Amino acid sequence: FACWGRSPILLWDDPEKTHSKVRFPYPFPMQIPGFHPSALTQDLPWRSTTTPGVDWYLLASEGKEGRAEEGATVLIRMAPGSGYPPHRHLGIEEVLVLAGGYRDELGEHLAGSYLRYPQGSEHTPVALGDGTQPTGPENPACVLFACARGGTEQLA
Repeated sequence: FACWGRSPILLWDDPEKTHSKVRFPYPFPMQIPGFHPSALTQDLPWRSTTTPGVDWYLLASEGKEGRAEEGATVLIRMAPGSGYPPHRHLGIEEVLVLAGGYRDELGEHLAGSYLRYPQGSEHTPVALGDGTQPTGPENPACVLFACARGGTEQLA
């Protein structure tokens, strides 16, 4: 399928895949067929956040003097079972799941999923997996490529 505006345009014939009974408040997440990341991210110089189990790697910043609070393009790594506290997007946020997956108010998003959250949208993403078990091939960390224009505002 492909998304333009607020309604998805579904490009397949299988009625089981249309999700016609689900109403999304903003554009429908999309899955990129055949997506498999080839680069491992474990050796990056990750920076810890104030949220346990969540690290990030800054790629570009929209703020003055490199301040990510005003918007940034980052890689985010969430350990299994870890996640961000509830937050609101002050601008559009685009997310591509590179590895693992996460769950939020829209559902479950696996590697290869692309999501576009509009300005003012709110969510609480939590990495899939078991936080009591070690991270590994059977319990992978969630790695995201994210562009947050305008930054975010914590709600809790």
